[in-house]
Amino acid sequence: MPVLVTGASGHLGANLVRALLAQGRSVRALVHRDRRALEGLSLEIFSGNILQTESMAEATAGCDVVYHLAAGISLRRRDRSYLQTINVQGTRNVVQACLDQGVRRLIHISSIHALQSKPMDVPMDEDRPLVIEDHAMPYDLSKAEAELEVRRGVEKGLDGVILNPTGIIGPYDFKPSHFGAVLIAMGLRKLPALIHGGFNWVDARDVSIGAIQAEAQAPPGSRYILAGHWVSVREIAKQVEEICGVPAPGLIAPMWLAILGLPFAPLLFQMGADRSLYSWTALCSLRANPRVSHAKASRELEYQPRAISETLKDTLRWFQENGYLEQKLQHKSSEHA
Repeated sequence: MPVLVTGASGHLGANLVRALLAQGRSVRALVHRDRRALEGLSLEIFSGNILQTESMAEATAGCDVVYHLAAGISLRRRDRSYLQTINVQGTRNVVQACLDQGVRRLIHISSIHALQSKPMDVPMDEDRPLVIEDHAMPYDLSKAEAELEVRRGVEKGLDGVILNPTGIIGPYDFKPSHFGAVLIAMGLRKLPALIHGGFNWVDARDVSIGAIQAEAQAPPGSRYILAGHWVSVREIAKQVEEICGVPAPGLIAPMWLAILGLPFAPLLFQMGADRSLYSWTALCSLRANPRVSHAKASRELEYQPRAISETLKDTLRWFQENGYLEQKLQHKSSEHA
């Protein structure tokens, strides 16, 4: 029986379908528009939309497992309605389709942002409550409410598992993602300054492996945090410098200065800067809880994230080989020496 992957053409989806195919699985990829990430792969393409119930009924028909990855991602508060529609209503439709079609198991990809970051002095684990405050970031709130839709499905008999990855980076980032754009900007020396802060980053390939392990081993109704490593923006820039051979930005702005500069951000946007790279939401992410535990996933799913250095090398190599970076990477030229 085929495995359905929603959001198959996205960053994580592109990695997950490759991991599933490598295991000899039959994959049905639900695709809404862009199919670049799936070109050349031996799988079934299903053109559909998670917002259309009939479409989801057809997509899930005959499927053994559904991996629900499709989601709206935005760092802007004005996109609240869009995020609610895609992430909450869309998940509701996926859950109902799984129930109606007798799908054996649903693996729902949520986010670490669905969980409350505070208290900051205590490591985040699976016992953290969901974000519920109305003033919370719209993306965080939408992912939390999407989890509630899965929980309601579980109460009706659905075998569902929820996974909360941290910030995802890695190869096959065709669009590219928010932080993929940051890495490209660093590699092209288009990032004028760094901001003091960091985040917990995880390789998309490790999240894919963790998801497949969860399908096979996780108890029904369980949750797992799939974290990687907390790394400062400064350290990432240093590693990009070593890999790409371009100097890292010399200016490192403290968080308070970055916040004070937000009112002047429209001037940068008029000059072509990406709004997603410098916003209140982006700054809040860099101030998130640095202590995130994947102990449960390691213990029960044999989950083990790779080193961030390996992720950065592979990601930048992929960007270079696919035309996102102009210069040849340092480690590539040395390999052919």
